[in-house]
Amino acid sequence: MNLIEKTKHHFLTKEFFLFLVIGCINTFNCTFMAWLCSFFIADANLTFNIGYILANLCACWMNSRFVFHDTLSVSRFIKFFVSYIPNYIIQNIIVIIFYNWLGYPPIVSYLIAAILGIPVTFLLVKLFAFGKK
Repeated sequence: MNLIEKTKHHFLTKEFFLFLVIGCINTFNCTFMAWLCSFFIADANLTFNIGYILANLCACWMNSRFVFHDTLSVSRFIKFFVSYIPNYIIQNIIVIIFYNWLGYPPIVSYLIAAILGIPVTFLLVKLFAFGKK
């Protein structure tokens, strides 16, 4: 299978479409929770991290239930969060760049960060957390 076929196999699927839908919900949840936290915490980086963790609790359940149709276990829950570590790093770097260095508004920085981490996260969640080849 060549690179184009592999890309189609992973990204032109119902699973990826549903992952994107849940990702949109998760992006909203993360952004909304980070925004709510900003009323109590002045540090935009910290509020992003709190929103990120809270939103991913919901995303784990939604992906398990609606995308990969697996029961949620402690093992899958841990693998899901491990799968999100690269995404977490990518998104934090993007927030630092766009918010801290370039001066973009926090909410715009959060949205840019969410969009750019999607492909890596999908593959890790699909292959590692839910073991779907």
